[in-house]
Amino acid sequence: MNTVIAILIIVTGSSSMKSGDKTGVWLEEFAVPYLKFRQEGFKVTVATIHGGNVPIDPSSLENAKPEWKDAMEALKNAQKLSTVDTSKYQAVYMPGGHGAMFDLADNEIVKQTLAKFADANKTVSAVCHGPASLVDVKLKNGKYLVEGKQVTSFTNNEEDEVNMSVKMPFMLESKLKEQGALFHAKGNWADNVVVDGKLITGQNPSASASIADAIIKSVKE
Repeated sequence: MNTVIAILIIVTGSSSMKSGDKTGVWLEEFAVPYLKFRQEGFKVTVATIHGGNVPIDPSSLENAKPEWKDAMEALKNAQKLSTVDTSKYQAVYMPGGHGAMFDLADNEIVKQTLAKFADANKTVSAVCHGPASLVDVKLKNGKYLVEGKQVTSFTNNEEDEVNMSVKMPFMLESKLKEQGALFHAKGNWADNVVVDGKLITGQNPSASASIADAIIKSVKE
């Protein structure tokens, strides 16, 4: 009997930035992979640092699709991350939304969780601002998780284009490079997914479907 594949999705719980701007998870980056995982028959658990209702970035609702309804329902009652038994999951995925820059990037439980997945050679994946969660994560060998790894994320150029650079606590592309990542950017809004072993990253919302497919392939191998 085949074991059901389980995927943990860690999303931001931040509903506003320090500037006062509203934020949250970017809906497409959550909904498209969530529904693809469910279609594969995977068990999917949604978690935030504090649990409960997940804020959705208002800007990302403008292009919401009717078929995302089930995914939006799944955001209404996230588990508290510290209560999740990570040993039962084959992969972890972090969608973006600027909110991730304000909580996932600076939380010890998030860091410990991702280190556990990486040290166990399980799939670690993130898209757009989701790779903020990879910042400062250190492995058992003392190295940064991203050191020497091929990665991508929302780029400095994309941040500049949406006039958000001055509102960010740091520039994500720059920070990943500082920690030894081998960063691969394509043009603004390109569908770009980078796979380095079990580490899978995507550049922006356009990569939502492509990163889901890469994660599905990774956990099935």
